[in-house]
Amino acid sequence: MFIGVLSFTLLIGGAESIKDKRRVVNSVKAKLHREHQVSVAEVGNLDRMDAAFMALAMVNRDRRYLTGVLDRIQDKLAGLGDAELRDCSRTILNPDDTSEAYLTDDGQPLWTEDERRE
Repeated sequence: MFIGVLSFTLLIGGAESIKDKRRVVNSVKAKLHREHQVSVAEVGNLDRMDAAFMALAMVNRDRRYLTGVLDRIQDKLAGLGDAELRDCSRTILNPDDTSEAYLTDDGQPLWTEDERRE
């Protein structure tokens, strides 16, 4: 099982109010969820009208498929008419990997042995 996370900033030109920003953000969230079955949220820049920091996540058993979907999403975001894509980064996690990257700040594993087997 792999978990793909894509975080990105959208610059929203012409937004004169939070309502203008929400229209763009909600449209992007709905389109990505509908077309790619990903979870999407605005996670930063909540007080800015001209920018939205967003993240999406997807889980799949096939890393290559997951990477392909994230590539298509990134291409789609780069072609938006209402916003400009900036600062896009991708992380793919493998819970079966027991490296330190998957430990909490206090050194505990993010997943128990039972959760990793599922």
